Amino acid sequence: MSDILPSDAIGRRVEVNGEYATVHFCGVVPPVAGLWLGVEWDNPERGKHDGSHGGTVYFKCSHPTGGSFVRPNKVNFGVDFLTALKKRYVLEDGPNDDEKSSSLIVGSKHVQTVGFDHISKKQSQLRTLQEISLWKCAVSCAGEQGRIAEACPNIRVVDLSKNLLSTWDEVIAIAEQLKDLEGLNLSENKLQFPSDSPTPTTTFSTLKTLVLNKTGITWAEVLCCAPSWPVLEELYLKSNNISISERPVNVLQKMRLLDLSSNPSIDESQLCLIAYLPRLEHLLLSDTGLSSIHFPDAGIGCKTSMFSSLQYLVVNDNQISEWSFINELDKLQSLQALSCTRNPLTEGDHAREIIIAKIGQLKTLNRCQIFPEERYGAELDYRKTFGNEWKKAGGHLDPDKNRPNAEFLSAHPRYQLLCCKYGAPEDEELKTQQPFMLKNQLLTLKIKCSNQLEQQVLEKQLPDSMTVQKVKGLLSRLLKVPVSELMLSYESPKMPGREIELENDLQSLQFYSVESGDCLLVRW
Repeated sequence: MSDILPSDAIGRRVEVNGEYATVHFCGVVPPVAGLWLGVEWDNPERGKHDGSHGGTVYFKCSHPTGGSFVRPNKVNFGVDFLTALKKRYVLEDGPNDDEKSSSLIVGSKHVQTVGFDHISKKQSQLRTLQEISLWKCAVSCAGEQGRIAEACPNIRVVDLSKNLLSTWDEVIAIAEQLKDLEGLNLSENKLQFPSDSPTPTTTFSTLKTLVLNKTGITWAEVLCCAPSWPVLEELYLKSNNISISERPVNVLQKMRLLDLSSNPSIDESQLCLIAYLPRLEHLLLSDTGLSSIHFPDAGIGCKTSMFSSLQYLVVNDNQISEWSFINELDKLQSLQALSCTRNPLTEGDHAREIIIAKIGQLKTLNRCQIFPEERYGAELDYRKTFGNEWKKAGGHLDPDKNRPNAEFLSAHPRYQLLCCKYGAPEDEELKTQQPFMLKNQLLTLKIKCSNQLEQQVLEKQLPDSMTVQKVKGLLSRLLKVPVSELMLSYESPKMPGREIELENDLQSLQFYSVESGDCLLVRW
């Protein structure tokens, strides 16, 4: 805290007893004597009014209880970059530093170290620093021109999140002294950005990663600043209430990752405006309220030219409830990884298997690798589950008569391809109870590991419609053994001394006449 009020107090970011605010007024508020600062709190519950007092409007707030009047001596206007850096990274030298011992906590143990303080100081010398974190250090400005470049010229990565920076110009004043700057985190600094005049392109000429979460930046301001980020590869814009209003032209062309999470105004029409960024590989769209997506340039079974380099898509915590969303994702040329947890669509049973069957090139789903045997099973199950629907829609074993209607093909774009891959489902096969539909009758079975005598005999209830492959998948998870290594057979009290091998993964337990009371034998 300081009794000296900055001449540029209006618009400055400040901290008061751990709470953050922006100064909107400086002056007298009758009838109480003395100087007051009118501030708008980041947390509106901290305030008392909307900037009015006694019928007079002194400043305006975006929330009716977002404002307060505080005395200047209660307000922290922050410190310059170098002051914060020295406070965090530099220790005062003292006598006999090399001989001092200190206690270092490793896990839950205290370890005595000799000369540790000296080593720590040596490593923290400003000129050798390359990666620094000044998180929540009340940094508000660059300080005296040239001092940063002189004191710490080798810094490459800077975390300035949760500080008191007020304008983009102050960010430039810091960055232009760090000639090798590659990563910059400015999250939770409510910044005023330029809206018409781009900043000098040399300031951020080496910047590859920029984090602007919760800074209040708009899409127009992003595009205005983007010419000064010529080699930017990763841009994080989480929680800014951004709406994409125009297509990037000659900017952001090297960007590989874009995070638009927690921007509830994002919709599919806006995504079309960023669909032609040539190098975009990672797109994060969690918690945007997204419910649909469409690539109009590609028909059924075709690939879109949009998002041509996109490999990893995150759409967690959205409102996706229709399988048409997943169908569209199969049109993406390069998609290999998808995360779509906590959506209405994924709350149902077998959602993972259906998604795998619907997106042919997918290699990772919800951060879990898709192994060949899992894809094999998912596609076969999908083919069988919707086989009767396919027949009713005009599907036929005879290729010359196989003409499913447009409605079926729209709902199941990959079905014809799966029939080519595995053969069309035959009538006898479709009479078998589908693996996605649980039959009322459950079999109570014992499960014994024949070559693992120490393994406890298990008892499970399984539907008689469950395929051998599904049983193997269940046992693989229980026993921590790869599916490909498991072999199954069973014994029945009705046929003592006889062991029947379950050799066809696609057949059900019912097919092999497995009954309650029988014992499954597992080997690997």
